[in-house]
Amino acid sequence: MARITRYSGRIRLSFVKVALAAIVVNLFFLPSYPLVAVTPELPPPLYVHDVYLNEQAVGTTDDIASVTTLLREARRNLAASSDELVLVEGELTYRERELLEEEEIDSEELILTRMVNILGGNVRETLHRSYTVKINDFVVSLASKDEVIAMLQAVIDKYDEERLYEVTLAVDSERELSVLTARIERRQAEQEDEGENGTPGIKAGLTHVTDHLFATAEPLVEKEFADYDNGLIAIYFADTVGVVEAYLASSELVSLDYAIEEITKEDEKPKIYEVVSGDTLSGISLKTNTPMDRIIELNDSLVNEYSLLRIGDQLTIMVPEPELVIVRKEERYIEEYYNEDIIYIPIEEWYTTQMRTIQEPSAGVRHIAAITTFHNDIIYEREILKEEVVYQAVPRIVERGTRIPPTYIKPLSGGRLASGYGPRVAPTRGASTYHRGVDWGTPTGTPIFASSGGVVSRAGWGSGYGYVVYIDHPDGRQTRYAHLSRILVSVGQHVSQRERIALSGNTGISTGPHLHFEILINGRQVNPLRYLN
Repeated sequence: MARITRYSGRIRLSFVKVALAAIVVNLFFLPSYPLVAVTPELPPPLYVHDVYLNEQAVGTTDDIASVTTLLREARRNLAASSDELVLVEGELTYRERELLEEEEIDSEELILTRMVNILGGNVRETLHRSYTVKINDFVVSLASKDEVIAMLQAVIDKYDEERLYEVTLAVDSERELSVLTARIERRQAEQEDEGENGTPGIKAGLTHVTDHLFATAEPLVEKEFADYDNGLIAIYFADTVGVVEAYLASSELVSLDYAIEEITKEDEKPKIYEVVSGDTLSGISLKTNTPMDRIIELNDSLVNEYSLLRIGDQLTIMVPEPELVIVRKEERYIEEYYNEDIIYIPIEEWYTTQMRTIQEPSAGVRHIAAITTFHNDIIYEREILKEEVVYQAVPRIVERGTRIPPTYIKPLSGGRLASGYGPRVAPTRGASTYHRGVDWGTPTGTPIFASSGGVVSRAGWGSGYGYVVYIDHPDGRQTRYAHLSRILVSVGQHVSQRERIALSGNTGISTGPHLHFEILINGRQVNPLRYLN
């Protein structure tokens, strides 16, 4: 008993510690049990999206995926209200929030209506159904098919005074895209004899058949002039006229009047004409509607109207030509003056630049029925169907050399072109205001060569020329070399091409060391640069 009493204090202390530990465990690890009744748990909050179109509220929805579909539908509804293509700005934004108590989300119909109203007030641009016409590099856009036809009709009406032909648009079956092609068709004449319901009657049908038979049958007798048609028999576009439907802004369309002006205005364009058998410069001038002196000016190979032409030669001509070329054929009875082709007599001892007329021409008179083909206003070719000569034309007969003339080269090495041929401001007192040669600036003492072989006809002082050398050439031309410092040849001396004849200088009326060079044809100065090889 004494033993138990001895340890009883320790036992009580241990019991207290264990009890306290149990309480702590219960507080932290065991579930607690309320002493009152359990309150029911509240439902989770509902989240929705406020929808904005172009920063304007259109409604509240819990189905955000449907909003994009509604925007597409709004665009379709707006487009359906117009025949044109309408472009509008449409940017959607969303804001998520908790749905308030007693608040309802908006219906899709209401959101759609608001979207249409907002889009209608934000139209960026209306693209109009229009038609773009392309002819080679020429492009123009018009508001309708009718304007396209009116523009093209204005072009052909210039040549179709009787209004026998009309422009039509048809689908081009050879193109992958939906492209229209413009064509010219003869207007359908009204039938004089019609059956019921506007169909051709028997008489009209028989007339059509017999007319066709007579038209295709060989004539039994030669036709008289009166038997030929007199007027336009065919007309068509020389180039493909493509028409594409498109939607364009108003700023990209032009007025009908402007389009007609652009497509009919004529600009000079360089063309190559190939010489054919029987061609003369005067004939080419008539064919191409280009003045003869203009043809000579454009082609270095031509000296005058009698210059030699060879079949296959290519001549540059400047032709006034509109954007759209109209080809037309006209059958006409014509009473006209005409000229025979020039008769050339070859002279082997002469150069091709030498010629002499031994018989002057005179025009004849003839009656013809012919089909003439025009490219716009230019005669392209003529087919004579019947001819009756009233007065026979007399041809021009010309003797002409066949030898190839000598060539001409630049008469010095290097040098700076200081003054060209033609009008100029006089460089110094006493100098000419019309320069009849070319000047190359070069140091005094530069070797000067003969531009072509020939005979020295002058060598000495030449007033304003200073020291000068003249050389006569076998083709009848003459070259002159002026402002020299030293002359190395004498009169009557034969010189070869590239042979040294002088040294450059600054003599006579001169503003500095240079060579003045001239070429004369028939005693008249020409631009030397056109004749140098």
